[in-house]
Amino acid sequence: MIIKATIDRFEEEKAILKTEDNENIIWPKNKIANNLKEGSSVMIMITDDKKDEESNKKLAKDILNEILNVEENN
Repeated sequence: MIIKATIDRFEEEKAILKTEDNENIIWPKNKIANNLKEGSSVMIMITDDKKDEESNKKLAKDILNEILNVEENN
């Protein structure tokens, strides 16, 4: 999913982004390129990270198996 927005204003250390459907997104100012200013257009891409999810699932399974094996040996 790609969200198109415009930098509406800056408030302290936050940037207020306004989306095409008039929603506000509050974003850390230090996470926006220095050359962008009020009125600049930005695009935010939101994706899932299947690889990271699979890695986390494998780690959780490994930990559970290790715990279960330790309990069985006691």
